Amino acid sequence: MPEIKKIYANGVDEEEFFKLVEKRSGETDKKVTAVVSEIIETVKNGGDSAVKAYTEKFDGKLPQYYEVPRDVINDALTEADPAFTEALLNCIENISDFHNRQKSQSFINPKENGVILGQRVRGLERVGLYVPGGTAAYPSSVLMNAIPAKIAGVKEIIMVTPPLKDGTPNKDILVAAALCGVDRIFLAGGAQAIAALAYGTEEIPKVDKIVGPGNIYVATAKKLLYGTVDIDMIAGPSEILVIADDSAKPEFVAADLMSQAEHDKLASAILVTTSEKLADETVKEINRQVQELARKEIIDISLSDFGAIIICSTRDQACEIANRLAPEHLEVLFENPMEYIGKLNNAGSVFLGDYAPEPLGDYYAGPNHVLPTSGTARFFSPLGVNSFEKRMSFIYYTEDALREAKDDIVLVAEKEGLTAHANAIKVRFKN
Repeated sequence: MPEIKKIYANGVDEEEFFKLVEKRSGETDKKVTAVVSEIIETVKNGGDSAVKAYTEKFDGKLPQYYEVPRDVINDALTEADPAFTEALLNCIENISDFHNRQKSQSFINPKENGVILGQRVRGLERVGLYVPGGTAAYPSSVLMNAIPAKIAGVKEIIMVTPPLKDGTPNKDILVAAALCGVDRIFLAGGAQAIAALAYGTEEIPKVDKIVGPGNIYVATAKKLLYGTVDIDMIAGPSEILVIADDSAKPEFVAADLMSQAEHDKLASAILVTTSEKLADETVKEINRQVQELARKEIIDISLSDFGAIIICSTRDQACEIANRLAPEHLEVLFENPMEYIGKLNNAGSVFLGDYAPEPLGDYYAGPNHVLPTSGTARFFSPLGVNSFEKRMSFIYYTEDALREAKDDIVLVAEKEGLTAHANAIKVRFKN
């Protein structure tokens, strides 16, 4: 049975627990960093042969093919369970509808004095999508990364994914990729695949940005290569915070907490409630429901180590705690949840009411499930269309307009000691 902590919010005890949760991500493991650094350098110098050598070393053998042939992708789609394909298409419709509303607009601003200012927005040229393989293969991750990229106008999406043990690609991943318009797929995983995307090889094209989840080696490679290539974010362990009053149903709360606890032994699932009765009944429900769940062992450890039920005095205090934690997923199970959305400033995604459980956002509703973790929702946003957009400003001035501005520009430039800046203005008006 999970031994979930009960804490009374007094400004001290809950803070001590929050600091424990914040240490989950910890500092980057120096041994992992050293291994990943060596892999990156080897792939940078050795290209595809290095990637394939690491694939053979870590996966046991080379896959049937390096780049997945288009007919194999098409066959996976043709042979897929129709119900699965239909479910994915329904997800794609919702995700596309939501993300289409995020598109930024280019603009041009002509002024009466002849000055023209503007901004051009375009999609990135090429994006790399990392998709985990094996037991952690998630078709939904393909949808959440590829769809906003396509909407942003990304010209080419290159997917890398580890092969299965038999050397073949995961067919569910191929189906999702085909439906989302992924352009090319390579059977390569780990830090070596990230390095290949960042630098480019003879066969794998160099990309502008790498997105998608992965293990600690993948995450470390993305972190080390940031700057050489853009990345989505450094993702930490998954987390959910449920804030609830006495109107909440304990069976719902328990199920939702465990839906995130099953991800990882380091996942954090926390209930903050004004009702001690709800707290006690939720514990009973967890102990009852967990017995029938496939990932019971992981849930037990996650809830015991990083789970908690925090009793607070008011709904407003629960909102303050939510803003303090800035969770990846925040469920609001208050009697009138919409009344509190204006008080919740720090969360990756907010789920309102009894019938908006977190898995709804993972797969179907439309908002992206790639969310900031480890408190970074204080300053990071979910993945979206603008994550794949590039803005470029432009400026046109007439001679008269620059003459009118020149004295101010020269004054500021000379205050900064940048006389060449000032000269670039003055030289135009010497006569």
